[in-house]
Amino acid sequence: MCTVIVRVPEDASEPTRIVAIRDEDPNRPWNRLGPWWPGTYPGVIGVHDVRAGGAWLAADPAASRLAVLLNRADTSPLADDAVTSRGVLPLEAVAGRGPEDAPPTRGFNLLDVSRAGARVISWDGEALRESVLSPGTHMIAHDDLDDPRTARITHWLPQFAALADDESGDDWWRSWLEVIERSAELEATDDRALIRDHRHLGIPTLSLLVCVASVGGAGGVDVRYADLPAPGHWGPLTPTP
Repeated sequence: MCTVIVRVPEDASEPTRIVAIRDEDPNRPWNRLGPWWPGTYPGVIGVHDVRAGGAWLAADPAASRLAVLLNRADTSPLADDAVTSRGVLPLEAVAGRGPEDAPPTRGFNLLDVSRAGARVISWDGEALRESVLSPGTHMIAHDDLDDPRTARITHWLPQFAALADDESGDDWWRSWLEVIERSAELEATDDRALIRDHRHLGIPTLSLLVCVASVGGAGGVDVRYADLPAPGHWGPLTPTP
């Protein structure tokens, strides 16, 4: 599932801001933000999925590029043993290569951010679509960009959009995390929750970690990482490089 909040600036010389919350099975091993692909993607850092070898989030600081992967449902007839891992998609995106035609994967939303702007590439098993993000604040989850069918987007997008536009400095993300902290007053099973627990739906995924990132502007790419204190539970945290 996962949730991503993005603010695209009016002035292209200013950075795009991203806060990404990862939902995953806590028993599926991962490595925190780091350079896990030196042979195939030198210089790229990301959150490493140990089982499949790919990334949930990847960034190439030298190229001022970042990508985040979110799962979504699809109608593909492919059997499980016929699909490939989606984890290569963020790595390819920061290398400047996007998916084409009919990707042999399950459904996804792929956020791709660079100095040229931000876009979401979506695959639902039938059509590959691209949505270019206009200046302003946006949210992405398991449906479409800013989708009103998604309760957490309808509930929280106005609150993220109301945050000041003049955030600056290394800790610009503090006010964003304050909104997430307020959201954690909801039960993790609430459809509006940002910090989530999907086990009641028969899905073994919970919110596990948060990354904040600034892409473009004078700073290139700055990505910071923090684990939640326990799966599906928010607590005071400070993302670090």
